[in-house]
Amino acid sequence: MDFSSLETWGYLAVAFFSFGGSLFIVAAAGVFSFMGHMDLTTALIVAMVANFMGDNFLFYLGKYHKKDIRPYYAKHKRKVALATLIMRKYGVLAIFIQKFLYGVKTLVPISMALSKFDFKKFIFFNIFATIIFILTIGLSAYYASETIIAFFSVIEERPWIAPLVMFGVLGTLWFTLSRMTKKR
Repeated sequence: MDFSSLETWGYLAVAFFSFGGSLFIVAAAGVFSFMGHMDLTTALIVAMVANFMGDNFLFYLGKYHKKDIRPYYAKHKRKVALATLIMRKYGVLAIFIQKFLYGVKTLVPISMALSKFDFKKFIFFNIFATIIFILTIGLSAYYASETIIAFFSVIEERPWIAPLVMFGVLGTLWFTLSRMTKKR
């Protein structure tokens, strides 16, 4: 096994970042699979297993280690409140919705655990939510790879575009999340 190749480290990166819920790494795995650097099926299965385990780990922390994690989410009271509202409003669908919401995806499993949601029920629905999330992002990136690669070629030719796009995306994300978490 060659430990200096993208294939080796790519799958490890997919596992590591998918455990944390990274949408970007799943999309990158789709693009690298399109380019022939990774196997799409293997990358998506690795991402599914890691993402599933990551959310279950967060739920476990919220359920059995409340006091230990309290200092980490104390700074994010509005996000925790938003995650709790999402969970109360959408119930089981919150497990599916949270996968796609950057900024609250780690807090929804914790909020569900704190609200005494059944762990077995969470695991059951998390299986399906994980499959839908990984397939949606991974396959979308795989089939849009030509466009994504062309976009990065344009950025390579005109590097000033990258900061504009990055600040635009981050600004939109910040604006949306701040509006969602404001008191009304």
